[in-house]
Amino acid sequence: MSLKYLGITGSLRQKSTNKGLLRSAAASLPDGVTMEIADLSDIPFYNADLTEKPASVQRVLAQIGAADALVLAGPEYNYSLSPALKNILDWASREKDNLLLAGKPLAIMGAGGGMGTSRAQYHLRQVCVCLDLHPLNKPEVFANAFSASFDADGNLTDERLLKLIAEQMQALATWTRRLQG
Repeated sequence: MSLKYLGITGSLRQKSTNKGLLRSAAASLPDGVTMEIADLSDIPFYNADLTEKPASVQRVLAQIGAADALVLAGPEYNYSLSPALKNILDWASREKDNLLLAGKPLAIMGAGGGMGTSRAQYHLRQVCVCLDLHPLNKPEVFANAFSASFDADGNLTDERLLKLIAEQMQALATWTRRLQG
């Protein structure tokens, strides 16, 4: 059975190391899995007063709906997940009966400073409980965004991390098929 992943990063920078993690994930998928990466650069903040969803929001929500699993990569902002990532989850959670997110498997990864993105990933896991998302527990992917693991364009060059991401993408395929089972 083929699977479709959607990668979403909480960083809006073009040379983001978190986008680099998603590019590496897309390049290391197991057989039978495809992945596209969502663009959040034009997504407005969620506002319940909006009577119509903007076209940019409709586009990403359609991508989420078509995906069998999500791959979320985000920086750590003030010990938490970034506003861009939280915002698209907020938009998606407002769909009737949480149909876009409830029960959907996902993998979490991130590149940041100091402790990587451990606190942001923990906070994201708390958000997943509320949204009824099913995060993969292991392997965990934490990267130091300011190390030699990335080139100047945000591309991952560290062989250990590349291998870990490939393992995570395989584990996500197994997890997704089990949940769809």
